[in-house]
Amino acid sequence: MQEAMRNRDFTFRLPTDGLLSGERAMQQTLNQLGDTIRQQVNQSEVESWERLTRVLTHEMMNATAPITSISQSMLSREDVKGTPLEPGIQAIYDTSRHLSQFVANYRKMSQLEKPVITDLPLRPLLDDVSKAYPALTWEIILPDDLTVRADSSMLRQVLMNLTKNAVEAQATKMVIIQMATSNTDKQVTLYIGNDGLPIPAENRQSLFVPFFTTKRSGSGIGLSLSRRMMIQQGGMLELSEKPMSGCRVGFVLDVLVTRTRATSASPTSCGKTAISFYALIALS
Repeated sequence: MQEAMRNRDFTFRLPTDGLLSGERAMQQTLNQLGDTIRQQVNQSEVESWERLTRVLTHEMMNATAPITSISQSMLSREDVKGTPLEPGIQAIYDTSRHLSQFVANYRKMSQLEKPVITDLPLRPLLDDVSKAYPALTWEIILPDDLTVRADSSMLRQVLMNLTKNAVEAQATKMVIIQMATSNTDKQVTLYIGNDGLPIPAENRQSLFVPFFTTKRSGSGIGLSLSRRMMIQQGGMLELSEKPMSGCRVGFVLDVLVTRTRATSASPTSCGKTAISFYALIALS
C-alpha cells in the first residue's frame, strides 16, 4: 500500500478475508479511503483538463476562423479559379477546416450541458444500446427493476462509447453485470467487459487523458468525455484493475441508484457469473 501511494496509485485493494473483525474493519476502512482519494484525484484531473481545454479552444478558434473564411472566399473568385494559386489556397482552406474540426472536439470537453438527473430504469436503456450492435453477443445480468439516478442521454452516450471502443478492438461479446461491493447504498457498481484486444500496460495510465489515442483516425475524447459525463452525474468511470476471466478488457461504472431489489454479481468470470441475492435500501 505504501509503495502504491508513493506512486500516486490509489487502485490498491487490501485483503479482508480471514481476518479478525477489528482487522477486517480497518482494512475495509483503508479500502474505502483509497476509493475516496482515487475519485477525488480523478475529478481534479478532469477539472484541470477542462480549464486547459477552454483556454486552448478560445485561442485556436481565434486563429483558425479568419484563415478558413478568407481562403474559402478566395476560392470562389474568378481570378483564382484555374490558376496556379488555386491548389495552394485549397490546401490552406482544407488544413484550417480540419483544424477547426479538431477544435470542435476540444469544445465537447468544455461545453457539456448540465445533466438532467431523473429516475431511469437501467435495463431498458441497456437493451436499446445492445440493439444498436446486433453483431455482438450480449450478456446482461442485472435486476429487471434496477432504477438509477442519471441523465438518460449522457449515460446512453457513455455506454455507446464503451461499446464502440470494444467493437473497434475486435470484440465479439459484451458483458454487463452488477458487482457486489462494499460501497454505500447510494450507488450501484456495474462491470462492463468485453473480449476485444487487451489494453497494453503502458497505455493504462493515459487511457482517460483527453486526446490520447492509439487509433490512426481516433480523436481521443471518447473515454475522457465519458468519465467527465459520469462525474457530472455523481458517478465515476474507471478501468478495471483486472478483467474477469473470459474478458480481456473491463470497466467499472458507478451510478447513483434509486432502488433495486435482486441480484448482484461477484467478479469471478466474464459470462460465467456467480450470483448472490441482497437488498438495497430504497432512497427517496
